[in-house]
Amino acid sequence: MNDRGLEGKVALVTGGSRGLGAAIAEALAGEGSAVAISYVSSGEKAQAVAERVAAKGVQAAAFQADQGDPAQSEGLIREVVGTFGRLDILVNNAAIAIQGRSIDDPAANTAALDRMWNTNVHGVVANIRAAVKVLPEGGRIITIGSGVATRVGFPTAADYAGTKAAIVGYSKGAARDLGPRNITVNVVQAGLMDTDMAAEAGVAEMLFSTLCIPRFARLEEVGCCRGVPGQSRGFLHHRVGD
Repeated sequence: MNDRGLEGKVALVTGGSRGLGAAIAEALAGEGSAVAISYVSSGEKAQAVAERVAAKGVQAAAFQADQGDPAQSEGLIREVVGTFGRLDILVNNAAIAIQGRSIDDPAANTAALDRMWNTNVHGVVANIRAAVKVLPEGGRIITIGSGVATRVGFPTAADYAGTKAAIVGYSKGAARDLGPRNITVNVVQAGLMDTDMAAEAGVAEMLFSTLCIPRFARLEEVGCCRGVPGQSRGFLHHRVGD
């Protein structure tokens, strides 16, 4: 049972129209937070998530914004604050994975890889820069990372791994800068999850052989605010440096 410890807070979850983003949005709502979600093109799916969130008794809304265009971050944050009146929690969940070719393959789609860097790194940085202008004392910034930031167990993932490693370094620096305002900045290094993105990447069978427990992580195990009972504390309850 949730104690609605986030009553009165407002959270923004980017990429909240499906998968882990939707699970995080519903978990935040379960703890009493109002929730904004962003989406690129899945407007109907995003609205459906917003309706499920609102059914938990909190305010919810969906906003169209392309994280692959960092210039849109300021407008997104402005819209959220204009609608909800404040922003307390930023969850950088939106990301894309472009894989399939080695970096020395002349047929590699460098334009697609560049868009991945814009979405996974530059867009995240732009979101954080925009959000810190409005986050109050004690705000929270959480970015969904990946285990490949520190261990790459298969080929054709250099750029994706690089994007996830980049946000780790940026978040460590941001945590130092924002510590005096009691704003924590953390990255959740998620493993292989049962999401559309994992299915699209097509690496599940290859990765299962490298895991001690060869299964997908369930979305609720990663997305819940307080963590799975007896296991993690949940991503909102980590201190700076955890």
